[in-house]
Amino acid sequence: MRISVLLPLLALSTALYAQTKPIKVEVKQAGGRYELLRGGQPYFIEGAGGGQFPERIKAYGGNSIRTWGTNGADKVLADANRNGLTVMLGLDVARERHGFNYDDPAAVAAQLQKVRAEVLRYKDNPAVLFWGIGNELNLEYKNPKVWDAVEQIARMIHEVDPNHPTSTVLAGLNQPEVDYIKSRCPSVDILSINTYAGLAAIPQQVRTMGWTGPYVVAEWGPTGHWESPVTPWKASVEETSSQKAAVYQSRYEASVAKDTTQCLGTYVFLWGQKQERTPTWYGIFTEDGKESEVVDVMQYLWSGKWPANRAPHLVLFTLDGKQATGNVYLQPGKTYPVQATVTDPDKDPLTYRYELLPESTDLKSGGDQESRPAAVSGRLPANAKGQTTLTTPAREGAYRLFIYATDGHDNVATANIPFYVKGR
Repeated sequence: MRISVLLPLLALSTALYAQTKPIKVEVKQAGGRYELLRGGQPYFIEGAGGGQFPERIKAYGGNSIRTWGTNGADKVLADANRNGLTVMLGLDVARERHGFNYDDPAAVAAQLQKVRAEVLRYKDNPAVLFWGIGNELNLEYKNPKVWDAVEQIARMIHEVDPNHPTSTVLAGLNQPEVDYIKSRCPSVDILSINTYAGLAAIPQQVRTMGWTGPYVVAEWGPTGHWESPVTPWKASVEETSSQKAAVYQSRYEASVAKDTTQCLGTYVFLWGQKQERTPTWYGIFTEDGKESEVVDVMQYLWSGKWPANRAPHLVLFTLDGKQATGNVYLQPGKTYPVQATVTDPDKDPLTYRYELLPESTDLKSGGDQESRPAAVSGRLPANAKGQTTLTTPAREGAYRLFIYATDGHDNVATANIPFYVKGR
């Protein structure tokens, strides 16, 4: 083989070999501030929770993906490497609220070995950024021995993997857990926090509670269902996609974007779609992959630029003249007016789709998997526009009316109104 042919092949094989080696990630403190270094270069996390559309994270200016466990990790890591992204790789640690007993040393030891095998399997992948030991282990728990198990896992990781920091992820920020982690988990390098309506307060809370080390906001997003207004029949009121876009931007800009001393970055929730209370509450995409106004905001926050074609903006959505917070009671089998006012920044023509769902009864905590209610069909006119009608079901009970307004460019505005059908 001629040397002119051999040299490019050698260069290619060297590049491929280099990509199979881990990239050193460190937390450094200098000049009174913490920063993450990846391959010796400063690395501020502009990440997304969930890897459903990794190519869009990259295209819109993001740089990292968060997972909650190692199921599907081979694909997530491959996608990350292909798109030049990193991964906060979750390690699923059992929760007391699911029945795990942290007073059982045999069970704790078995879990440690399971996690050790996961770390050994993935530690040399160049996309790994740091480890997330468990998720919301403080949710509905009583036994502080869980933090001893977290420390054992973090210590084990440092023994077998010299290249990646460790973290554990809290639901919110509370003084007892901060104190436990400070005293019982010296091998945890980064505190990770899941927060929603409380995002703007996180930098101050971190300091008030005495956490002086680095932190990552591992989930943030809309106002949570537990933080929202509630109807008399116990249905939480969801923000519209446009209201969500406004709070995503304002809370981010008011808080972690300004914390240049302890915050290492964030993972927005959810880069994908899921059923949690509703099919639209936490996902910033619809089930068919259309992008809400929140995605526009994320592109702006990550890149400093708005997309060329913007998502529709929902100005108002009413049922029987009332908005979602109006505690809407309707009579069975009657027809009521529906009014949606939606604008499009690009003057694109809009298409409307409505869906009527019974209120979900499969309600879980901590993001556990929920089932989607089956739609009630035939209650709105075919090809309904922004102004239409709803004929209520005959069956008494709680329902939600959803609207999806799309612009022909895979962008969407979403909203829903909870209502209760009650006979005289």
